[in-house]
Amino acid sequence: MPSVISHAVVAVAAGVAFAPRDVPNHFWPLSIVCSIIPDADVIGISFGIPYQNLFGHRGFFHSPFFGLLMSIFFVCLFFRDADIFSRQWCFYFIFFFLLSASHGILDALTNGGLGIALLAPFDNTRYFFSWRPIMVSPISVGAFFSKWGLMVIKSELLWVWLPSFLIVVISTVIRVVAGRH
Repeated sequence: MPSVISHAVVAVAAGVAFAPRDVPNHFWPLSIVCSIIPDADVIGISFGIPYQNLFGHRGFFHSPFFGLLMSIFFVCLFFRDADIFSRQWCFYFIFFFLLSASHGILDALTNGGLGIALLAPFDNTRYFFSWRPIMVSPISVGAFFSKWGLMVIKSELLWVWLPSFLIVVISTVIRVVAGRH
């Protein structure tokens, strides 16, 4: 997986690039939570849930289907003032869905693990993309602060942070040119 830090970077960059300027303050922490919550499935390891199980690491909680459910939950719980299917409601729904789905997609670009159950719960087959440039992050915090962790950060700076930064810059330029500061 890319590190939790890089998943959060994607969330903040997406918010800066695509969110309206008048989003409520709770939009930002919810965006970050949405992008990292799929990795909470590592808790299952402590409870004896095997990695390759539907509810194991990189299983159901990394699927776009889970992202869909989480997006509906977040919008219905935290954005009750938005009329259902209004432009605002649809933005939040699509935004949180894409953030959650980005987690599994980024993980499918890594070079380690058993793959991602992108079609769960309908199929537990684990997938990777054929191009996997991102170095897989260690699960343990201790291992993250090692030579392996440093190599992961270098990989993520190139393959996650730089593209995220470019998206923010390009969207900012487009807004300025269009006169929508």
